[in-house]
This record gives sequence, C-alpha cells and structure tokens, in this order.
Amino acid sequence: MTKQRVELVRDADRKNAYLLSVEGVAQSYIDLDDPTNLELEYVALFADVIDAFFDAGRRLDVVHLGGGACTLARYVAATRPGSRQRAYDTDIEVVTVVREHLGIDDVKGLSLIVGDAREAVRAARDASLHCLVSDVYVGPRAAVDVLSLEAMTDVRRVLRQRGLSLINLADRAPFAFAKPVLAAAQAVYKHVALLADPGALRGRRYGNIVVAAADTALPIDELTRRAARAVPPVRLVAGERLDQLIDDTQPMTDASPMEPPVLRSWIYDRSEETP
Repeated sequence: MTKQRVELVRDADRKNAYLLSVEGVAQSYIDLDDPTNLELEYVALFADVIDAFFDAGRRLDVVHLGGGACTLARYVAATRPGSRQRAYDTDIEVVTVVREHLGIDDVKGLSLIVGDAREAVRAARDASLHCLVSDVYVGPRAAVDVLSLEAMTDVRRVLRQRGLSLINLADRAPFAFAKPVLAAAQAVYKHVALLADPGALRGRRYGNIVVAAADTALPIDELTRRAARAVPPVRLVAGERLDQLIDDTQPMTDASPMEPPVLRSWIYDRSEETP
C-alpha cells in the first residue's frame, strides 16, 4: 500500500485528536474537542507568550505564516473570542486535508489561505496586526525567506505599536543558524527573547526555539515563570545573556541566507541526544 504524503494519525488516548504529518514528519497536533490542549511543546510556548504579552481575553488580529492544522489559531479563537485571524500555507494538499477532515471552516474569525508567506506580509496593511506568527517550514527545514532582516523589517511594518512577533526555529548550540536570525530580530526590535529546551541550549540535541520580539518590553518575569512550569521545563534567554549568545554575529539577509538544520519531527527525538 502506497504511503500517503499527508497523513492524519488519530491519538490513541483521545478519540477526536490527530497528528498531522507531511512526508513522514510530524507537523501539527490538533484536539478538536479541546483546542487548548496544545500537546506540542513549542506551540504551548507560543500560547504562553501571547497570554503573557496581551491582556486575558483580548481580541487580537493575528496572521499565522505556516498554517498546518492551525493549532495555535484554534487556541486563540477559543480563548479570545472575536479575534480575526488569517493562516497561510503553500501546501495545497495540507490545506485540503485540514478543510475536509479537521473542520477549519467552523472556526470563527479564521481564514485558511493557500498562499506564500512572504507575499502575505507584503500585502498586509501597515500597523494592522497585534501578532504575527512565523512557523514556516519546507519539509524538515525552516523557510529562510521569512527570517531575514528584510523580512523581519516588513513584519515590523504590519505590526501595531504594541505588536508581537513570534518565530519557531530548530537548532542547537552553538546555533550557527539561529544566531543570525536572532541578530536580525535584534536589529529590528527593541526587545528580543528566546525560549528553548535546555538540551538544545547545551548542544545535546536539536530542538525547537521560540523567539519573541517586540518594541515594547516583554513580560520577562512572567515568561520565566511559565518556562519553569512547562513540561518539560524550558529556559528563557534575554538581555545580556542573549547579547552574549549572539555576540558579534551579523544578521541574516536575503543576500546571505543560512542553511537551516534538518528537524525530523516537531516531537523531540531523545535518542539523538549526545552525552
């Protein structure tokens, strides 16, 4: 039997929850009965940053680059009724599966659109968004065209004065890929922080790194508390510690793209951890 390129695998413990995989790489987890059950660690971190940065229940205008199963968008819709959201994904097959089997058209205020992420930002109006989430991957590699200095500058244009940019990366220390991206974020925003698995910070394994950037102060104390309560716990790096990590690394630009590492799955493979 031929293996399908895009697959939905039912969670054995939850009758209405699924893992969406593309070419064998787990991409999204969605619980249709409970959109606040985020399961994947980096998505839960996205939600923590949004909830710490914005007042509880506040309606938000959000764009998601890299739609997948729209896990985070469903969370925002459930916890912040009245929010207006657009999610963009270039993979027509993924969008079709999500529409036909995961009830995306029933999520109020959310539009799932087949479209290029960079073009979606270019088309957005100035100061029109509270939050922009970048989670764009081409197979198992992050899409670099939305992570350059030029791309981040355009994202800043479409965010409101107290807007928030969220980025999902995959890397491990010494962060040959992540540091030029972080340097670009620092060049565009006044405040930048990252949340990462301790094993990735120590260089023991590849893992997801959530980057939060804004021109207004990030709620560092609250994010530190939330990071400590995460399962498994993660660490927050900001301020002088982040400056030391980035050091004199130059921002990644459209003219000098870095090659991103391969992440086989959003779910950490602990067997790859080095002593």
